[in-house]
Amino acid sequence: SDHMENICGYLMKYTNLVTGWQFRFFVLNNDAGLLEYFVNEQSRHLKPRGTLQLAGAVISPSDEDSHTFTVNAASGEQYKLRATDAKERQHWVSRLQICTQHHTEAIGKNNPPLKSRSFSLASQGSANSPGVQRRPSQNAVSFFSVGHHRLPTGKRVPIMQPDHLVDVREMMSQAEGQQRDLIRSIECLPASGHLTSLDQDLLMLKATSMATMNCLNDCFHILQLQHASQQKGSLPAGTTISWLEPKISLANHFKNGAAQNFPAEINKPASVREEQSIAEPCQLTREPEEINPDEELEDICDDKEDDLGAVEEQRSVILHLLSQLKLGMDLTRVVLPTFILEKRSLLEMYADFMSHPDLFIAIASGSSPEERMIRFVEYYLTSFHEGRKGAIAKKPYNPIIGETFHCSWRMPKSSVATDAGTNSSARCPSEQATPPKDAEGQAEPDYYTVKFVAEQVSHHPPVSGFYAECVERNMCVNAHVWTKSKFLGMSIGVTMVGEGVLHLLEHGEEYTFSLPCAYARSILTVPWVELGGKVNINCAKTGYSASINFHTKPFYGGKLHRVTGEVKQNMTNTVVCRVQGEWNSVLEFTYSNGDTKYVDLTKLSVTRKRVRPLEKQGPFESRRLWQHVTESLRDGDIDKATEHKRALEERQRNEERLRAETETPWCTKYFLKDGDGWVYHKPLWKTVSATQTQQTDSN
Repeated sequence: SDHMENICGYLMKYTNLVTGWQFRFFVLNNDAGLLEYFVNEQSRHLKPRGTLQLAGAVISPSDEDSHTFTVNAASGEQYKLRATDAKERQHWVSRLQICTQHHTEAIGKNNPPLKSRSFSLASQGSANSPGVQRRPSQNAVSFFSVGHHRLPTGKRVPIMQPDHLVDVREMMSQAEGQQRDLIRSIECLPASGHLTSLDQDLLMLKATSMATMNCLNDCFHILQLQHASQQKGSLPAGTTISWLEPKISLANHFKNGAAQNFPAEINKPASVREEQSIAEPCQLTREPEEINPDEELEDICDDKEDDLGAVEEQRSVILHLLSQLKLGMDLTRVVLPTFILEKRSLLEMYADFMSHPDLFIAIASGSSPEERMIRFVEYYLTSFHEGRKGAIAKKPYNPIIGETFHCSWRMPKSSVATDAGTNSSARCPSEQATPPKDAEGQAEPDYYTVKFVAEQVSHHPPVSGFYAECVERNMCVNAHVWTKSKFLGMSIGVTMVGEGVLHLLEHGEEYTFSLPCAYARSILTVPWVELGGKVNINCAKTGYSASINFHTKPFYGGKLHRVTGEVKQNMTNTVVCRVQGEWNSVLEFTYSNGDTKYVDLTKLSVTRKRVRPLEKQGPFESRRLWQHVTESLRDGDIDKATEHKRALEERQRNEERLRAETETPWCTKYFLKDGDGWVYHKPLWKTVSATQTQQTDSN
């Protein structure tokens, strides 16, 4: 039914991170077009605690669950609400949408469009000119006059003729120029005073004008396609159709943050000047560096990414960014705002996937191919929880080309022997025998060492290579990942293109694997992360494989972060193990013999990685490279963090431009191109093979 109905009842309202969700009594006033709420039903005769004008509002069911929805008012204010069930949510959403549509149409009828079709600032003078002085009661939008022509009623729209398309193209060019002038005028406003370039209304105007230009651009493209198809029907076969005009290319300065001005060079902090003046990487030493694990110290850095306050405060900036994006648009070259960054590089995030080295090392200790595959699946599924540092949707730094990250882990051998694996009693002979001795007769350490190195090997496309090895267990893993991100509306999807290979040299086995996609959901409210997609793990030698599904949450019902999978023997098509649960909570493994094992990821011990102190790191190692950005984020100084980040990115662009002009290829440090992938320059399988060859020759 589409009739208007006054409804009331209790809903949960999200207040803030501290208070969380609270029950409030809501009243939908259809006559006034208002959504009001009170502390409880008994207080509804008092003044409402809050009121939203529904005219021009957007009512959106959330993709978090089947109970939540948001009311986004035209003023920018937002209510995030939760009903008791999906049926009640649908009832509220439908009534709110009907009321919103009615009052929005009423405003359109009562307010005819202005005759002017110009975009102009009242004054483009200095910051002290009277036109820029703004009275407190004056709305920023009143500085602009925006209008359009309306077709006379009853007249049919004529069929578009070729010369009409030329006229449309000319009008589009004029509109694009006017919109560019509008943006430039806003950005030339002072940074402080009554009317600034960061005014909420002006940011909204920038966002909506940009969205309008995108829409007009798409419409014009449709007209071109329609005209071309009509022409094609009347032309001889084989005639080539070319565009009347090239498709409009929106100016580069519309990219987020590209037109912002920063203080002159003399006013920049010394750390920023240092970031911009680091020499061209290829002029520095590009020879691989052997990192001594004894120089690394246990990491004491503990940056928790649980502060979402900045995201709520910066909604207008996010709206401005979203206005520049289109569905399916590649975000690789889009500059994202600094406040959504987490305090680590993407290369370090890959290292954090190794935070359970006991499970990684235990793979090689499996007594059979079946057990080794199951152990690998267990390690694989437990790696994402710590790698993501929870479900908060913040983004790691985009690595600079040539950036590297080194670390290691030390794991007591007794811990690996007693705690890891599906069968803790199964140990390889080297673990049960007397501890071996080195060439000098000294006992080897009672711990295993896992070494890790990562490098950003390409900028466009952004490709990272990483490698980890445990020499004592004769095992290593090599992987390369190309991160492709796309805008999906109210979420962002990241596809991890690439492949990893785990080598168990003691058994002569190789396990190939891929990575799931990641999604940042509800980017306008409280963003959160989920994983999705199907990944496969295969071992060609043993014939065992695993198929793992990361399930994205359906619109109605269902659980978050759900994962299912099975391990099978391909020759007999026999399933030997099934797994289900949540990748950030509890996993349940069911074996073919009927046994069941539960793994609670929230209780798994995390082994801290070991890293070199900053003063011993090279200029292109992640933590030293991004140290000023990280420090500014820790201090909550977003502007300063943005300035340091911009300096690094600008330096990278200058270096890339110089290499293009001089036709100088980029030279990597630790990884070599191998077909479509990248391989560590000195992998363990080559070292072991060379050692065995030398032993054979000496005998």
